[in-house]
Amino acid sequence: MAKKELEIVHILEAFDLTRCPWSAARLAGCDPKTVQHYVARRDAGRDPLQPGRRPHLIDPFLGKVEELVERSCGKIRADVVHDRLVAMGFAGDERTTRRAVAEVKTSYQAGRHRVYRPWIPEPGMWLQYDWSQGPLVGGRPTNLFCAWLAWSRHRVVLPTWDRTLGTVLTSLDATFRRLGGVPTYALTDNERTVTMDRVAGVPIRHPELVAAGRHYGVQMLTCTPADPETKGGSEATVRIAQADLVPTEARSPARELMGCQCRHASPLATPAGLRSCACKPS
Repeated sequence: MAKKELEIVHILEAFDLTRCPWSAARLAGCDPKTVQHYVARRDAGRDPLQPGRRPHLIDPFLGKVEELVERSCGKIRADVVHDRLVAMGFAGDERTTRRAVAEVKTSYQAGRHRVYRPWIPEPGMWLQYDWSQGPLVGGRPTNLFCAWLAWSRHRVVLPTWDRTLGTVLTSLDATFRRLGGVPTYALTDNERTVTMDRVAGVPIRHPELVAAGRHYGVQMLTCTPADPETKGGSEATVRIAQADLVPTEARSPARELMGCQCRHASPLATPAGLRSCACKPS
């Protein structure tokens, strides 16, 4: 019967006091062999409070299991590993292999958590944009086009009635005019106005958006699906727009709302690295 942690501590304390397994057993109320067992585990450098691991048939093949998990980035199945080990002379059953593969995969994933490092952008290279829900204007819902220029951290928030492709292109054009130039890349979500489909994991861009990017000289990119952390700048802009720029009650008509929101997106002098816009100002 396994001992409780407090009992094990008392056994080790009694042995440290008497230096005799028989005397320590009488003080702790256990068998002398139990005292010798926990003392030997402690002297061997193992944790006496953790249950001991018995030898398994797969122990000589654990190195190969770790190699297969490492080479497959933790994606290999246990039955495939078992077939490999059987060909190498493993005589155990598949359940043993599955248990060992699960333990190795757990250790593999534990050492590969996502690492967050400060992003060091270049001037005029990255622009991120996202959408947010705006206030009700005359009972009609509105949307907020939220753009964020990296490095300078300049934000542009534009209210719109919808999120169609025409509205996206108009908002991008207005953003470029307020920035005074065009960035190298524009990063956004995987909406239908940007990504029409995916073939073998490769996103297929909307042809009209590609043509617009070619006209302005900007490359449209999308973030990793279901991973908003890949465009944290625009996500922060959305939070700011919802907290500070969106009125709690829309008391003004749409035209006044447009003018109010545009004042927050004041023109900015062309930063270093931004290319001039290809369009002529109207």
